[in-house]
Amino acid sequence: MSKNKGKVAVITGATGGIGFQVAKRLGQDGYTVVLNGIEDEAGLKRIKELEAEGITAEYYGFDVTNEDEVTSNINKIGEKYGRIDVLVNNAGGLGGRSRFEEMTTEFYRAVMALNLDSVFFASRAAIPFLKKGENSTIINYTSNAAWNAGGPGAGIYGTSKAGVHAITRALAKDLAEYGIRVNAVSPGTIDTPFHAQIKSTKPEVFATWKNSILLGRLGEPEEVASVVSFLASNDASFITAETIQIGGGQALGI
Repeated sequence: MSKNKGKVAVITGATGGIGFQVAKRLGQDGYTVVLNGIEDEAGLKRIKELEAEGITAEYYGFDVTNEDEVTSNINKIGEKYGRIDVLVNNAGGLGGRSRFEEMTTEFYRAVMALNLDSVFFASRAAIPFLKKGENSTIINYTSNAAWNAGGPGAGIYGTSKAGVHAITRALAKDLAEYGIRVNAVSPGTIDTPFHAQIKSTKPEVFATWKNSILLGRLGEPEEVASVVSFLASNDASFITAETIQIGGGQALGI
């Protein structure tokens, strides 16, 4: 753990699912982890869980789609610690389903804000503090939907994630001169609460999902966290502008 002692990692949307496992893994790696979320009770509970494992952790409650909240809170974090070494833009989601003909502008903007605006707001605010970090890096989340445009009603989700894929590479170009690396992970179907509804209401559909995955099973949040851990580490010091698929071969569409 000592190799990352004093380093700070900020993880958005980290009160559950993949985000919490990422925070836990980075904490185990020795980082001070700062979790973001919008459910304060869940956030404080998660902090206690991490502290019970000897991880130094803190929670900041703010909405990643709100520019002012993101900027002020990232500034508070950066000023408190004097640096940010890792920013994990984990927050995001489907936001619901809507075909384009019936799609409201409000829905369109909400999904784009959750998945793309959040990355821009958090990254922009963190850059001055990433410049003060060591082997600093930003890690974003895209999706297979960025390439295949998503399933029925998920077209704007796919569009937003395609934006994340592009902004990852654009940020990597923009920040290379400062030695700041920017990469993305693209999780496949991971067994998290994100899929809880369909798992409980349509188990037969859920069961068929693994048939589209080469390795024949769903992923676990810890398997995403291990790749994020690698991308944040010195072992990945010559990797930037990349997207790593974590889907057991699902992207091949068997």
